[in-house]
Amino acid sequence: MKLVPLRRCFCFPWLRHGIDQKYREVSTWSSLATAFNTKRSSRLGLRILKNKVGLFGIPELLDHTGFYSLNQKAQNEVDYLVKEAVSPNRQRKIVQVFDQLSDALCRVADMSDFVRTTHPEESYRYAAEEACVSLSRLVEKLNTNTELYTSLKSVIENGDKVPTDDVDNRVTKLFLFDFEQSGIHLEESKEEFVTLKENILLLGHYFQHGSQKPCSVHKSKLPENLRSVFSQEGENITVTGLFSEHFNSVCLCVREAAYRIYLYPDPHQIELLDALLLARHQMAQLVGYPTYAHRELKGTMLENPDNARLFLDKLSEAIRESADRDYAEILAAKSLEGRASEGLKPWDQPYYSAQIRQHRYSIDVQEVIPYLSLGCCMEGLNNIFRSLFGVSLQPVETEPGELWSFDVHKLAVVHEKEGVLGYIYCDFFERAGKPNQDCHFTIQGGREREDGSYQLPLVVLMLNFPTPQSSVPSLLTPGMLHNLFHEFGHAMHSMLGRTKYQHVTGTRCSTDFAEVPSVLMEYFASDPRVVLSFARHYKTGDMIPKDLVDNLFNSRKLFAASDTQLQVFYAVLDQVYHKDYPGSGKTSTELMEEVQRQYYRIPYIPDTAWHLRFGHLVGYGAKYYAYLLSGAVAASIWQKCFKQDPFNREMGEQYRIKMLSHGGGKHPTLLVQDMLGEAPTIEKLIQSLTVN
Repeated sequence: MKLVPLRRCFCFPWLRHGIDQKYREVSTWSSLATAFNTKRSSRLGLRILKNKVGLFGIPELLDHTGFYSLNQKAQNEVDYLVKEAVSPNRQRKIVQVFDQLSDALCRVADMSDFVRTTHPEESYRYAAEEACVSLSRLVEKLNTNTELYTSLKSVIENGDKVPTDDVDNRVTKLFLFDFEQSGIHLEESKEEFVTLKENILLLGHYFQHGSQKPCSVHKSKLPENLRSVFSQEGENITVTGLFSEHFNSVCLCVREAAYRIYLYPDPHQIELLDALLLARHQMAQLVGYPTYAHRELKGTMLENPDNARLFLDKLSEAIRESADRDYAEILAAKSLEGRASEGLKPWDQPYYSAQIRQHRYSIDVQEVIPYLSLGCCMEGLNNIFRSLFGVSLQPVETEPGELWSFDVHKLAVVHEKEGVLGYIYCDFFERAGKPNQDCHFTIQGGREREDGSYQLPLVVLMLNFPTPQSSVPSLLTPGMLHNLFHEFGHAMHSMLGRTKYQHVTGTRCSTDFAEVPSVLMEYFASDPRVVLSFARHYKTGDMIPKDLVDNLFNSRKLFAASDTQLQVFYAVLDQVYHKDYPGSGKTSTELMEEVQRQYYRIPYIPDTAWHLRFGHLVGYGAKYYAYLLSGAVAASIWQKCFKQDPFNREMGEQYRIKMLSHGGGKHPTLLVQDMLGEAPTIEKLIQSLTVN
């Protein structure tokens, strides 16, 4: 069993002018824009009324004790459904029973997982954590229920007693696949599997925590002119990061010092990584796979690690010459300081590439952000979705008790003919204790109910934007704009899907496909026509100057090849660690140095170990390549379907029908093939990714 992971507002009086009406510009600031540009009073979230509802509108969650009721309710429903699934008198399709069982767990577990990491009140976080632990134990119990497994396997081998279709059969097989990934079919090794799984979770947690720890050295290790740059505590200097773009006119060694100190090998991290990789390898072999990479890539677009390595090797070769030109330009910039004889160092690329971008295009972020108020950008998203899909983002007045923070906005996603498709909670602003990460949470997955109604999806988008002030709205940097569009790609994947089963709804699909809709939205955020259709100065209402937009996006294209080469290096190392490392006779650092020499132009620095800071090895183990593959698929879709006209309704409808509506209910390769009209070969995907 898998748990996957108005108020009264002022209005702006000015009009918008000067853009072709084909792009559906709005003539005034809408209620959506003003809602997100207005500073909300905390008193709105503290109203005490008789009609108070629970968190997310869940009746049981009037306070934190409701998690215990929800947990018990889910367990009771699961017990009932397990009995139905194994009963010889079952009247429904086995997949319907399993999906309802999965839904009963996910509706509580997914919501609890969000609350335990995000809610500002400790009592809620603690109660949600308890619910997560309890439900995890229940899932482990289900994963070892051989009677349940036998019933499911019998249906796959002999057919169901109730007629099924292709979607039913695919989802049934996915449930069986999840079962067997958890070792249900093992006889004498179940206990060993459970132990390995628990160890992997703990090792991953400790490794990820260690990857973010600051590094301290005695101040005597640094020259006096460098000590003041870093934090000092007593006799120690603390380095918290790489200081990649740090400029010090007095001393040019800050970035080198930070790199060598922050990435100095930590023996404990090495032990954790070795133990994690070994445990993963042993678990994979226990359930019948040659390596952990084979286990993780089963059912993905690339299907196996050999195809993943082939994709990465071909991409590496395709960008090599362009990357070399990038490095030559960076070295030339370094030579202006009389330091070319040193060659390129890892701390040079981010620093000099930023300097070159700034010099060539004179980009001043402070000049850009007044045109990118959050409300303005939200209206831009609304314009895109209305143009492509006929849906709009409509602010919804929330009930007292429904939100976890007063500054959260709720949006209804409303189709012009179909009505409300789902709801998005927008937790966008910085606050004390809030996790500093941008992400999408599924609170409730969409699915067809047996009475013919549809269970509407609920999601949360969490970002960390500046809080609006009384006279200045939240102003976004270009990077924040991309993050906003990226996360809304995930949200609309959830909203526009209309799957029969919640087990495969929205982003509940293979990792190397789940990022396609979000990366595709980044192309919209990078298109000058799109940005010119909504970017307005928050004070004057003037549209953003076209030359400013052109410079901004031309600067982003610089050094794309060398940036991609770095990602290829990361992805190849991830594959090597999870396919070739156990038993290779080499240390993780030796393998890293070997891969770097083959795939990355800048040489390895002795006595450093950046891989011990690479936390993605935990969450994306054996699947870090997914970002590059998703980028290639998104590039193919953009170039074929939206590059000519990013507001094309016909293409938008095709995108929804052929890709977004299916979630994980259809193999991702078939979804891409349907959208592109041809098989997505590795060669064609790489060609799309490397087109300027």
